[in-house]
Amino acid sequence: MKLYDIIIIGGGPIGLNCALEAEKAGLTYLIIEKGTIVNSLYHYPLYMTFFSTADKLEIADIPFISTAPKPGRREALEYYQGISRHRKVNINLYEEVLKVTKEDDFLVETSKNKYLAKKVIIATGFYDIPNLMKVKGEDLPKVKHYYTEPYPYANQKVAVIGSSNSAVDAALETYRKGAEVTMIFRHAEISKSVKYWVKPDIENRINEGSIKAYYNSEVVEIIPNLIIIKDEHQNIVEIENDFVLAMTGYLPNFEFLKNSGIELQGEHLNPFYNENTMETNVPGLYLAGVVCGGKDTHLWFIENSRVHAELIIKDILNKI
Repeated sequence: MKLYDIIIIGGGPIGLNCALEAEKAGLTYLIIEKGTIVNSLYHYPLYMTFFSTADKLEIADIPFISTAPKPGRREALEYYQGISRHRKVNINLYEEVLKVTKEDDFLVETSKNKYLAKKVIIATGFYDIPNLMKVKGEDLPKVKHYYTEPYPYANQKVAVIGSSNSAVDAALETYRKGAEVTMIFRHAEISKSVKYWVKPDIENRINEGSIKAYYNSEVVEIIPNLIIIKDEHQNIVEIENDFVLAMTGYLPNFEFLKNSGIELQGEHLNPFYNENTMETNVPGLYLAGVVCGGKDTHLWFIENSRVHAELIIKDILNKI
């Protein structure tokens, strides 16, 4: 069995960046990705626009040329998958890592094979596991935790749960395709993190009554033709409903991290790692990207976690 210097789990932008840094340092590596290249970006809404400008999304000093100040999903897919093609990145796709075991080296077991590596980098992101509301009826077919495009919701009564960018985009897009949209927020206002060019749009639609909004409210139950909520006055309100878009966020795979031996700390399950090296409490096992934030998934994104690759490879070289 071949012994790699590094196995990288996750083929997103940060995983790719780790691979390119490893290549530059002359280290052998393999990326193992359970979907396609930058799989999370592939599953983003079709017409999503990034908050960051193109230069903030670049990896390995490779220019990201965009026709707009802020690129969209398709441009990002072209950029990152183009890098993988042209740099001939060593990546196994549609292969899920099931277990990482530390012996003398690391044994990485997947859905297809077993691999050995001196070091392992986990760069799996957080987009694969929805943050469930845990209410009765959440498993109904009309409840969607992922939103791709507005067209299926034309002329339908749609409830959008959440106040972040994904919820606001879903509400505005479905409203403009003819949906009757109701937004349900746990807080007293739209999230401050909503894209600054979108925030006035959603606030104006709510203020004029085009989109109904319930603030300081929570979902109690979902049934086939209704969504039942408790409003800010603690009243039970029944709303006619065809679809629920539960844009309540996503979480890392905490079970996988725990089973790999990584300590999870506090109520937000923040994984332990050295901020200067990105090494976890398991020697030789590193974290990179959004997975570093635990439940605080807003802390890390492409723009501010690109540096993780350089920190990790520098630490590995120092220990050779």
